[in-house]
Amino acid sequence: MLKPPPMSLSHVKQGLLLSVGLFWLALPLGAIAQTAEELVEQGRRLYQSGEFSAAAAVWETAASRSEKEGNQLQQAVALSNLSAALQELGEWDGAKAAIGQSLALIERDSDSPSSVRVLAQVLNTRGGLEFTLGQTEAAVTTWEQAADAYRQAGEKSGEYRAMINQARALQGLGLYRRSVTRLEQLQTRLAQETDSETKITALLALGNALRMVGDLEQSEAVLRDSLQTAQRLKSPAAISESAIALGNTVRSRQDGDAALALYQQAAATAESADTQVQARLNALSLLIENSLVLSNSASESLIQSWIPQIQAQIEELPASRMAIYARIKFAQSWVQWHEGKSSLSSVLPEAAKLLGTAVQQAKSIDDRRAESYALGNLGELYERDRQWQQAQSLTQQALELAEYINAVDIAYRWQWQLGRLLLAQGDRPGAVIAYSQAVTSLESLRLDLVTTNREVQFTFRDSVEPVYRELVALLLDVPSPPPNSTSSQGVSQENLEKALQAIESLKLAELDNFFRDACVDSNAVELDKQQVDLTAAIVYPIVLDDRLEVIVSLPNQPLQHYSTPLPKEEIEQTLITLRRSLVTRTSRQYRVYANTVYNWLIAPIQDNLANSGIKTLVFVPDGLFRNIPMAALYDGEQFLLEKYSVAISPGLKLTALQPLRRQGLKALTAGLTEERFGFAQLPNVAIEVQKINAALSGIVLINDGFTRDTLQQQLSKTPFSIVHIATHGQFSSSAEDTFILAWDDRINVNELDSLLRVRNRSNSNEALELLVLSACQTATGDNRAALGLAGMAVRAGARSTLATLWYIDDAATVPLMIDFYQSLNEGNLTKSEALRQAQLNLLKNLDYQHPIYWAAYVLVGNWL
Repeated sequence: MLKPPPMSLSHVKQGLLLSVGLFWLALPLGAIAQTAEELVEQGRRLYQSGEFSAAAAVWETAASRSEKEGNQLQQAVALSNLSAALQELGEWDGAKAAIGQSLALIERDSDSPSSVRVLAQVLNTRGGLEFTLGQTEAAVTTWEQAADAYRQAGEKSGEYRAMINQARALQGLGLYRRSVTRLEQLQTRLAQETDSETKITALLALGNALRMVGDLEQSEAVLRDSLQTAQRLKSPAAISESAIALGNTVRSRQDGDAALALYQQAAATAESADTQVQARLNALSLLIENSLVLSNSASESLIQSWIPQIQAQIEELPASRMAIYARIKFAQSWVQWHEGKSSLSSVLPEAAKLLGTAVQQAKSIDDRRAESYALGNLGELYERDRQWQQAQSLTQQALELAEYINAVDIAYRWQWQLGRLLLAQGDRPGAVIAYSQAVTSLESLRLDLVTTNREVQFTFRDSVEPVYRELVALLLDVPSPPPNSTSSQGVSQENLEKALQAIESLKLAELDNFFRDACVDSNAVELDKQQVDLTAAIVYPIVLDDRLEVIVSLPNQPLQHYSTPLPKEEIEQTLITLRRSLVTRTSRQYRVYANTVYNWLIAPIQDNLANSGIKTLVFVPDGLFRNIPMAALYDGEQFLLEKYSVAISPGLKLTALQPLRRQGLKALTAGLTEERFGFAQLPNVAIEVQKINAALSGIVLINDGFTRDTLQQQLSKTPFSIVHIATHGQFSSSAEDTFILAWDDRINVNELDSLLRVRNRSNSNEALELLVLSACQTATGDNRAALGLAGMAVRAGARSTLATLWYIDDAATVPLMIDFYQSLNEGNLTKSEALRQAQLNLLKNLDYQHPIYWAAYVLVGNWL
């Protein structure tokens, strides 16, 4: 797709001169004689109201006037502001030229005390430009310089903003912990400040930043402080802004009633129409979401009364980015409401009119980002009405604008939308190309997907995950045979490989979303074609809306593929029922469901597996397959465990394969036997720890000797190859709720990551071969809880992680662990085969034959 040529600053000036002329024609005659300083302030007001093109025009004039007056610092301020406006408009060349001129002017006047304040502002603007253009390391340095300059100038609010910006850039480099530390340092300083507008501004920025990185509890605490400070100062504007931000955070914490009350408070105290509309739109969208789920008649009545009121308010707003987004958000909520009531056709014309006005307003203020967003949403509306060609035309226009201004975060949405439209019109090759472009855009957006919360609101499961799955569905969909044909052509190897690449990318994106952090590294090795273990087969089950797809990679063979046409709901219900029956000691019903899943995954290729000499099956599970112990699948006579050793991979590009180094295995063993924080005692853990210590040399931490600090101290002192932790723990779909229990506190997955990183730094040449988490379980009622197990395995940095999907009688754990470690230490077995032999020994024991005792143990990562 051809893009317009990039605009230089001279081109921008030509466009701005016309804008300036039109702008001044609309002003009262006396206003033309404004000073450069007054023009800078005028531009600031326009910028804050979202009128970026007009603001740029005014600041361009201010810069020219300052140059004529010989006021270099004033000119530098105007040019810095001009750069900020041009960044909003996507005019990157012009923005770079303006900030470069601004810095050059300050260097000429560097001896002036007042230049420090201006330098801080200019550096802050340049940091924003560098960050947007992907120059993240440079942005970190620039914002650090900006914070120093603000500090020298005595401007705390500017210093705080620069510190928050730097924290965001650190996240962009994957330095999540450093980022959080920086924010925590800022919070400590703010706690010592007296009440002021500056403190409110900084608290708001910090609270919003914490929400963006997923720390909702801390975000709520900071934003409540912001709201209380604003109330003490009796500042209506600050109260409204703080209430909206706090409402957004508590809404993210699933507290809808509290969020609604805060939005209503913000609307009641707002001094500006913009803020009032923003608060009411947030409240409306929340009411609609809750009403559609709960069918609350009181909410429905309130929605019906609010819709005409909000629409009337929006119509009165002057053209600005905020007004444009308000129209778009209102149209989205309006359509969502009617769609839930099966009356969509009645509202489409009115919604299209709203969005059409938004497009025209965006053009009038020359806001390409807002125009792209409005056009794309209008295209989506036509897509709902099945007007394919009109929808495609609007979507392509939106995409061209997004690509021109490098707005990848909305471009992927229009690429995805274009793919759907092309598919609806029968253009499958074109749809594949568009979907593939959307996935490529998402991969370049790893940071933004987890650490930003822009005007494009989305959730991972609704607006990211489907892009990958729909591409895979396209690639694996075998077209119907032509008339009179007796055969159909299978899926090509090229499409199978592309489907695997998309699924691997989805696995990485899921973990990014789980951690709210884009620092999970892939090994970039195509291990589906690995030659390290010629007796291992890789099995990918992939859950789509209308079928279960399975791709199998066998050594030195083409990829195998087979499909079972079933609704997603039926697949998931079978897996849920299987899981429930496996954890019920009195049930034998599990065999029926275990056999069903065996027939889905293994039966179509069981002969090929036997003929290929396969000894190990490595599953890359999808969705609820993560919650199922594959070793318990049943062919009608035997469990899968009885034929193969089994391992799990969170994604093969996240799995580094290397045989176990058996010489000098040392273990750090930690455990709790006593009741702590409401968790029951584990009396047999003492025996487990004692036996492991006898089998492997090492250190033991038990009960009050097992604290966060003692664990960290031991990890930093000795290069243990195995870390075995026998304690209560939980795997959940959120990192905050995935934890192990120490004597003094819970240690969540991110904190455990920090502890193990200390070990890795201290013993860089000694990899952690194995992390064992005994007595842990997946969170009850959380369908994505096993994602926490994958996350724990990846974040720990261990080559392999052995853990349990549910809590097991710790009396059964002792013999299994003893057998496992003896096989590792004395035999020449792989980790997966050592685990298999230990599980088989339990299976042979009449007391432990039920899968509840032996099946819960899963090996994640390197199986060798």
